[in-house]
Amino acid sequence: MKKNTLNKLLFLFFSIVLLVSCKPTLTAPTPNKGNVDATRFVAIGSSMTAGYSDGALYYKAQQNSFVSLLAGQFKLIGGGNFNQPLLDAGSIGVGAGGTAPFKLGYATDCLGASSLIPVPVASSGDLSVFSTSVYGTEGPFNNMGVPGAKTITTVLPGYGNPANGPGNYNPFFYRMASNPATASILSDVVAANPTFFSLFIGTDDVLAYAMAGGASDSITSTANFTAALSVIVNGLVAKGAKGAIANIPDVTLMPFFTTIPYNGLALDSSNASLMNLVYNSRNIYFHIGNNPFLIKDPIAPYGIRLMQANEHLLLDVPLDSIKCHGMGSYYEGIPNQYVLTTTEIANIQNAITNYNTIIKATALANGLAYVDLNTFFKNLQTGIVYNGVAMNASFVTGGAFSLDGINLNPIGQAMLANQFIIAINSQYSSTIPQVDATQYSGVVFP
Repeated sequence: MKKNTLNKLLFLFFSIVLLVSCKPTLTAPTPNKGNVDATRFVAIGSSMTAGYSDGALYYKAQQNSFVSLLAGQFKLIGGGNFNQPLLDAGSIGVGAGGTAPFKLGYATDCLGASSLIPVPVASSGDLSVFSTSVYGTEGPFNNMGVPGAKTITTVLPGYGNPANGPGNYNPFFYRMASNPATASILSDVVAANPTFFSLFIGTDDVLAYAMAGGASDSITSTANFTAALSVIVNGLVAKGAKGAIANIPDVTLMPFFTTIPYNGLALDSSNASLMNLVYNSRNIYFHIGNNPFLIKDPIAPYGIRLMQANEHLLLDVPLDSIKCHGMGSYYEGIPNQYVLTTTEIANIQNAITNYNTIIKATALANGLAYVDLNTFFKNLQTGIVYNGVAMNASFVTGGAFSLDGINLNPIGQAMLANQFIIAINSQYSSTIPQVDATQYSGVVFP
């Protein structure tokens, strides 16, 4: 019995050794540039390209922009330096409205309840960022991502000119333009004579309208988008540069628009009865439990109606006004600038569909890598598992989006870089290694 047991143990031991010795080794492919010349890589885009995150542009977020990470991988195939218009490491950063970036912190609402929510790191952003041009000392730049840039403003001379007056120029471009009075984003890119480029532009052509609840700004027409994109791509490829062009994600699926439920109006028996007493005469009815919020709608009877299940409340709606001052219930409907209606959502999605048709045709016509970011962002809705890490599009807890509910956090940016790498490798027969996204952080909890 002992001999048989010993033989069995020896057999098991050598079997384990054999299995371990035969375990396949996963080796990343040797970096090969294929048909990619990344000697002068230049990136064109808006907020995500710039590294905008948590509602602002700041040093650490810029370092983690997907194009910065992409440039790091390009170095493995002979890529050159990637110069960015970095803010000072000690600057808190600044948002488009002069605001400071968000962090997770505890705040007390009008009911006296304390909760962990995004709060600004300071009362205002570092406005001094907008008062100084850094091109003369730090330019020219490889990262030409400009927060707020649209396809139509990418080709606009003087887009960074303060003499145009507030609202008529982009202060982010002012600080990085070769000549704020005359330069366009495209002219500065072309002057850099890129050998390879990334182009992710067009999100803000619909996003500004969406973030205003359709109450201001406007969606770029398909004709104007087509004309501007043609000018951009023709300017980029005129001297033989290759590149990757990304389509536009459905912005209405981002956490900024999907976090607050349309039916968040919770009523007990007495409150439901009171609401019905006020609104039944207008053919509006309430019940015990969760009800749709009331919203203002100029075409509805009495100018007010209940939200529909497929409509969105924006993340910046003043929640204290809802909780304590009757907005969306007793006293007034929620104003249009905090709501995306079915009509406004259709306007946005139709524009994105048209844009993406044009982008794909442009990529094919010019032999460019086509990056399907619309599908990538849609996949985030149901969830993505990356190297054992599960991520989705839920606000804060989902792991991919930053605290502004629009832009990605560092791990999300790394995954975005990988979408470009996959498309580039497929188009240009290269073997550029992907970024290890697990090395980058998500939302930081206190």
